[in-house]
Amino acid sequence: MAELILELVTPERRIVSEAADEVIVPGFNGLFGVRPGHAPLLSVMQPGILTYRLGATSQSYFVSGGFARVAENKVLVLADQAEAVSDIDVSAAQRRLQEAEERLRGMSADDVRFETESATVRRETARMAAATRR
Repeated sequence: MAELILELVTPERRIVSEAADEVIVPGFNGLFGVRPGHAPLLSVMQPGILTYRLGATSQSYFVSGGFARVAENKVLVLADQAEAVSDIDVSAAQRRLQEAEERLRGMSADDVRFETESATVRRETARMAAATRR
């Protein structure tokens, strides 16, 4: 069976460049799987867990959003942020979540910072959910 190549990149660095049998991506409308021979695809990602499998082993990464491009047996993931699920600092994520929720309490939906703080809440909630899946 032909293998996929997964490239997981953030603005700071390349996180993963590995062969894979399957990649599961947190797309904007939910998870989708990619296997060799998948049709070309471009998708926005939501915060969630990106998992790739090679044989009996799998690796999982939290991605905070970005884009995924599938073409010619290659999955290129351009993530805003990414970290191994096993490396997530749950207490720091909880602190960021609480701080964003506190800032949101004093805002109306018309406030220019409202969407930024809402995105922080979504991202940190997803990061904590990923950490509990370890």
